[in-house]
Amino acid sequence: MDKYIVFGNPIAQSKSPQIHSMFAQQTAQVISYARQLATIENFKPSLDELFADPSAKGCNVTAPFKEQAAQWVDELSTGAQLAGAVNTIIRQANGKFLGDTTDGPGIVQDLLRLKAVNQGARILLLGAGGAARGALQSLLALQPSLLLVANRTESKAQQLASLIPQNNLQACGFSDLVAQTEPFDLIINSTSASLSGELPPIADNVIASCGFVYDMSYSDKPTVFLSHAKQLGVTRFSDGLGMLVGQAAESFYLWRGVRPEVEPVIAALRAEL
Repeated sequence: MDKYIVFGNPIAQSKSPQIHSMFAQQTAQVISYARQLATIENFKPSLDELFADPSAKGCNVTAPFKEQAAQWVDELSTGAQLAGAVNTIIRQANGKFLGDTTDGPGIVQDLLRLKAVNQGARILLLGAGGAARGALQSLLALQPSLLLVANRTESKAQQLASLIPQNNLQACGFSDLVAQTEPFDLIINSTSASLSGELPPIADNVIASCGFVYDMSYSDKPTVFLSHAKQLGVTRFSDGLGMLVGQAAESFYLWRGVRPEVEPVIAALRAEL
């Protein structure tokens, strides 16, 4: 039986084994998928140990090991090179290990599923950390008229935007958003503010005039950011549960060569929150 693992710290809360089990059932794939706690010190030795078993075909990597994973693999996909991080490792037929990132494809798949974005859209991406960096290339593939990266520290946003120099990718500080007179079609919150029950410090009118608001975080009830958007009159919004399932579906496709359906899996997870 082909073997897969997700590494992280913490890891007990990971829904990946459940998600991939549902994918395998859907697609008649016979696999085992487990979760494994690792530490900064033993993560790379744990990868060595896993892949010493020829039945181990791949693994997922979550925080805080994505950068270490990028150093361990033999090759990096273009997306992983740009992100500087890997969340999916694939054992290739030639015996070498490819590191990829499916976070960007995961969020784009979810945005398209939700009909949240069209070609030529004006997109505001809040935050300039690892989550934003991982999504950048995939969001630009949607061909927005503008992808504006905004961050509390403007220099970090500028640094992120400089990774892919093109006219429709720009950067600013949160405080500069008040100068944006044209509304955004989509706002994506990639900051960790929702995890601590806080709001990114951006002007209410920027949110209120937006067509769709998306938060990469998710929980059993709307995040603080989504609740605030709803109070401001935004009628179309979503949390990041679909992104979680979408990135897992992309990993599953890279390993197994078949694309599972995400809708029933999202529904099943939502019912359990």
